[in-house]
Amino acid sequence: MKDTLTYEELKAAVHAAYDACKGLTGGQNAHYIPYLANVDSSLFGISACMPDGRMISVGDTNYKLGIESVSKVPTAILVMRQLGADALLEKIGADATGLPFNSVFAILLENDHPSTPLVNAGAVTACSLVEPKGSADQKWKAIVSNMTDLMGSEPELIDELYQSESSTNFQNRSIAWLLKQYGRIYDDPEMSLDLYTRQCSMGVTADQLAIMAATICADGTNPKTGKQVFAPELAPKVTSLMATVGFYQHSGDWLYTTGLPAKTGVGGAVIGVMPGQFGICAFSPPLDDAGNSVKAQAALKHIMEGLKLNIFSR
Repeated sequence: MKDTLTYEELKAAVHAAYDACKGLTGGQNAHYIPYLANVDSSLFGISACMPDGRMISVGDTNYKLGIESVSKVPTAILVMRQLGADALLEKIGADATGLPFNSVFAILLENDHPSTPLVNAGAVTACSLVEPKGSADQKWKAIVSNMTDLMGSEPELIDELYQSESSTNFQNRSIAWLLKQYGRIYDDPEMSLDLYTRQCSMGVTADQLAIMAATICADGTNPKTGKQVFAPELAPKVTSLMATVGFYQHSGDWLYTTGLPAKTGVGGAVIGVMPGQFGICAFSPPLDDAGNSVKAQAALKHIMEGLKLNIFSR
């Protein structure tokens, strides 16, 4: 891996990727969530943040997008902050399912634990683990506070998205109760599911997500606020989760072709973490068949190829 990446190199790579990918077409918005189906499909932005806080932003990086499954990363961090990395491994796990993000079959196959906090089942379980147990209000306060620490600014609940998700989350309701049947959810299932639905409905910008990714890349220190958000030894744990399952059933292909640990969301955002170098977010609503942004993927691939960076290279 390149020892020192300059700001100028990263800036040039981000702008080149934006110019190369802004005309790309293909994919469709997450049509099964009415709010997301109606988001402007032409939106596109890339934001990158270095460990010293310097940022590069191009395109629609101030648009308030639905964070969706990217929210699984901060909640996994919160569980590790509160309970420790060993507890997360014991109670949820860190194995890729190789199946879609909302798979019920994955739970049936591995009924001893939910596999990973970065798929829906494990994320609902993660919400059930957030302390204090039994208090939805206090759990929600902890989830929002943790996101704020990671991004350096507060996210904003998009109530219309929350209502849209709540009225269509039939699969996730099945997941929550199946977890209960197997003893793999640790608080009230309905409350845990609602917390998960709410966290997915947070409105954030690509700039905020790039700062969150940079906080992970900087071993838990927020590059904008200087706050040590989580212990440095947790950063490799978070990055490994993103690397192994961040693109669901396409995770292996993604890591093979880019070498960038990343996490997607059906709102169109993809965050990436290059340890010690930068955190990044690319955003565009149209998705492929696995729920990953078509244009954001292309942009991040372009950047990694241009920089000749890869987490596995020396």
